[in-house]
Amino acid sequence: MGIISTIISLLGGLLPVVILFILFLAVSLRVLKEYERGVIFRLGRVIAAKGPGLIILIPIIDRMTKVSLRTVAMDVPPQDVITRDNVSVKVNAVIYFRVMDPTNAIVQVEDYLFATSQLAQTTLRSVCGQVEMDELLSEREKINGELQQILDQHTDAWGIKISTVEVKHIDLPQEMQRAMARQAEAERERRAKVINAEGEFQAAEKLAQAAEIISTHPQALQLRYLQTLREIASENNSTTLFPLPLDLFKPFLKMVEKNGSSE
Repeated sequence: MGIISTIISLLGGLLPVVILFILFLAVSLRVLKEYERGVIFRLGRVIAAKGPGLIILIPIIDRMTKVSLRTVAMDVPPQDVITRDNVSVKVNAVIYFRVMDPTNAIVQVEDYLFATSQLAQTTLRSVCGQVEMDELLSEREKINGELQQILDQHTDAWGIKISTVEVKHIDLPQEMQRAMARQAEAERERRAKVINAEGEFQAAEKLAQAAEIISTHPQALQLRYLQTLREIASENNSTTLFPLPLDLFKPFLKMVEKNGSSE
């Protein structure tokens, strides 16, 4: 009985120690995923950015802030923009970025997600307000590159890399949409008229060349005449043709020429 009581008393004395050890492990151990990093603050001072895997913290003394290194796709809300030619439009975009330096992302800015969103909105209004509407619609790649360069330059101090900026949608007023539709229709009509004029010009050139060939070789007119008769005869119609050789008309033509010269 004395031994059992001794063991019980020992277990009773070790139980608080075991409970404290379990609580210590629960508070001090952290597991970070492959895409996570933990910025460790010891007594308010940054010591390192650790991870991934098992991290051991000193209770009460250490504090850890998790940072994800995955690429973030952030939607920029529609912004009211007045272009350089005084056209009011709404423009929204999407930006893709990731944290490259977890320590700077936590220390240099209070909330890097909010700060990046606000910076993207102001930059979008600024850049789109410096171009005309036609350039905004036709040169999106140029505007996307300029937005990406400006945002990346400002967020570099935060340890953030802006990889891509894409203008998603441009909402035009109804009056501007109707005006652009009329402009596009007028442009199509102009192209149709130019194409028609070019076709008439080419046809006239070919006819002039054919006239020169016929004037040089009168037999070509006879061949063309026979070809026309063949085309007409190949169709099922009731037209009757009596081909006459042109030599029969030559005496009459000569007589007319002589009368004209005598007069």
